[in-house]
Amino acid sequence: MSYLKRALPVYIMILPGMLFFLIFKYIPMFGIVIAFKDYNPFRGFLGSDWVGLDQFVRLFTERDFMPLLYNTLMLSLMDIIFFFPAPIIMALLLNEVRLRFFKRSVQTILYAPHFLSWVVIVGITVVLFSTEFGGINQLLKSMGLPVINILTNADAFRWTWLIQNIWQGVGWGTIIFLAALSSVDPSLYEAASIDGASRLKQIWHVTLPALSGVIIILFILRLGNFMDIGFEHIYLLQNPLNQGVSDVFDTYVYRQGIVQGDFSYSTAVGIFKSIVGLVLIIGANTIVKRAGQEGVY
Repeated sequence: MSYLKRALPVYIMILPGMLFFLIFKYIPMFGIVIAFKDYNPFRGFLGSDWVGLDQFVRLFTERDFMPLLYNTLMLSLMDIIFFFPAPIIMALLLNEVRLRFFKRSVQTILYAPHFLSWVVIVGITVVLFSTEFGGINQLLKSMGLPVINILTNADAFRWTWLIQNIWQGVGWGTIIFLAALSSVDPSLYEAASIDGASRLKQIWHVTLPALSGVIIILFILRLGNFMDIGFEHIYLLQNPLNQGVSDVFDTYVYRQGIVQGDFSYSTAVGIFKSIVGLVLIIGANTIVKRAGQEGVY
């Protein structure tokens, strides 16, 4: 009882987070049973008819499945290849800045986009690049240059999505890496400097090894969301002219589940995404553990 009294403020502090995961993550997991039923809202979870794996058979035999899988994989791979290393590189650059005021100012500027919603970010993009009234395109027209069409151009969609992701998230993503770098012993840099190592070599042989554990853990966790691109950002950028490359499982679930009311089928799509993420996490963690590194578990 004495320990509980001392630790009570800590338990109160973590209570909102525990309730969030309990209410919005764990309790709804019982609802996945409708993926194996022909769910009828009026008959409820228990009263609806069982259909077994019919919803999954339908998913894998739909003609839209392969385009959806291809688009989702392409965006996920671009996110891992280009976005995932961006906060690491930015943290390394900020770590080399010695002027504290300048460093904090740059950090504040980089953090700011994280607090903007995707509605605002996509709205800014429309205001700047609309072919009719966009500020940048109006400037190009006044100079006699061709306009830049990125909103309805299918070829530009993926890169527009990626650049917006990097702009919005790179600053916030540096926080955890800068925190890890703050624990590096300065004597390691001094010893490397005495041995004649340049700043670049110090980064390679001292800084990056200090970040390796954090990078591996975050990479494994990112694989868990490999099929989860995010609905809001894609949906706001999507239009009939770029839907061929922008349609992913998240937007497909919205159309099938919310618009058309096919809750059982959309739940099956969500389970498929979750299973892929679970397999990737277990596989990556196993490989990392066998390589002698610290994994997630």
